[in-house]
Amino acid sequence: MTFLKYKAIELPEVNFSENGQSRYLHLGTPWIQGAMNLKAPFDLDLEYIQRMMAGLLFLKSSSVAGRHAMQLGLGAASLTKFCYKKLQLTCTAIELNPGVLHACRGWFRLPEDGPRMRVIIADAAKEIQKNEWQGTVDILHVDLYDHEAAAPVLDSVDFYKNCRALLTDEGTMTVNLFGRTSSYEKSLAKIAKAFGEDALWAFKPTREGNTVVLAQRTPLRPKSDVLLAQAEIIESRFGLPATKWLKVLKPLQK
Repeated sequence: MTFLKYKAIELPEVNFSENGQSRYLHLGTPWIQGAMNLKAPFDLDLEYIQRMMAGLLFLKSSSVAGRHAMQLGLGAASLTKFCYKKLQLTCTAIELNPGVLHACRGWFRLPEDGPRMRVIIADAAKEIQKNEWQGTVDILHVDLYDHEAAAPVLDSVDFYKNCRALLTDEGTMTVNLFGRTSSYEKSLAKIAKAFGEDALWAFKPTREGNTVVLAQRTPLRPKSDVLLAQAEIIESRFGLPATKWLKVLKPLQK
């Protein structure tokens, strides 16, 4: 196992470690903040990260390319890279720590900014309130944890309302609610207040304790056969285990 370090001013130290064919991002602690398969750097290596792509279940597969994905929290850039390279989406990532961006460009194969790629160093809570983002995002990923990975750093009703305002009518938000505390139910209640309970879906927790919640801008309850057909397309086109998702992803309110 190898460690290298980059220190950003007044922000957590950014490290990476390697074990076998995997490279992991850390913020100065053993907690894993992201991962990359060294042999397949644009694939999604962690189960919960794969589940963060569940918004694809509610988008027509024929119209995925060219849509807009936004990540709040860059992590190891797994979702940004996958959306950019595999799905051909326009990608915007908002990250507070410039050291994380440095690590992603240097160690995790994140492409440079271009016509379909933009990384903004900013406070996500403030950035997403700008007019240019309102109603433009089809797939929103929220994975905002500090170096202790105890609870989301942005987790208010107002924050989730601002996330909802980013979305197109077909848009979805997925949130990683991993935590070592009992914060899950509190976070879920805040998301429900912002989106409405009928807009929420939730996965069962992964073995590592990550619980991904999906919220729709426009509540939909597709029939099981429609979801299965879409999952099969996602699986064949993008290599994600989407048919397995349907066994562990349920609406919060029928």
